[in-house]
Amino acid sequence: MRNTLLDPYEDIPRCVVVTANDYPASSTFPSHSHRRGQFAFASCGAISLATPEGHWLVPPQRACWVPAGVEHAMTMNGAVTMINTFISEEAARAAGLAARCGVFGVSALLRQLIGEAIDLPALYDTDGRAGKLMALLVAEIASMPALSLNAPLPADARLARVCQRVFDSPLITTDLDSVALEAGMSRRSFTRLFRAQTGISFGEWRQQVCLMAAIKRLSLGQSVTRVALDLGYASPSAFTTAFRRVLGKTPSQYVEAQPQPAH
Repeated sequence: MRNTLLDPYEDIPRCVVVTANDYPASSTFPSHSHRRGQFAFASCGAISLATPEGHWLVPPQRACWVPAGVEHAMTMNGAVTMINTFISEEAARAAGLAARCGVFGVSALLRQLIGEAIDLPALYDTDGRAGKLMALLVAEIASMPALSLNAPLPADARLARVCQRVFDSPLITTDLDSVALEAGMSRRSFTRLFRAQTGISFGEWRQQVCLMAAIKRLSLGQSVTRVALDLGYASPSAFTTAFRRVLGKTPSQYVEAQPQPAH
């Protein structure tokens, strides 16, 4: 079901609704929420997701899950085709979908199911083939692997302020001692509080932020060498190693695998 409105589906009497939209580069949805959970598949282009709890980056051919009621903002990095599967809270709970936001892989089967679901009428037959397809779609979404493409924001105001500054100007060389000093804390106190509030070390968080920035820039056509050096990596090869460790492929392979937007 293709449409251009943000929430045309909320009152449709079906547990699962799939919509598709094309957005130009830099399109932004300010902070908002839905009464249904949103599984946003970036069929083409990359999507930035921000909530009060942190930032996520959705590369092409991946998806993010936003539970019902969660305030979030989205920005399109390049031209984006976004296919949303909106799932009622009851159906999401029954399927065991997460209660927090996340970025997920998308299997070939899930892509096929999403493609089939787009063409279904809004009031599809829940007892027929369409209903079975939608049930399988939700089950497949629930089985997708989570990807480490998020940068959680700590609740402590001192840490949050430092993190936002790093997020705005990411560098892999950002020093732990310097950010602790900026936060007005000792290295030990900063390290302990950061891990307690984010679940990861500052070094891991910094790498996540840099990889998210890299994906945005690669999606916009910047070269691997330029991205690596702008983010402070010692060499393109060092950047490639870190990129492949998280995403399972080199930056060049990632760029080559990106689907191109339709013209």
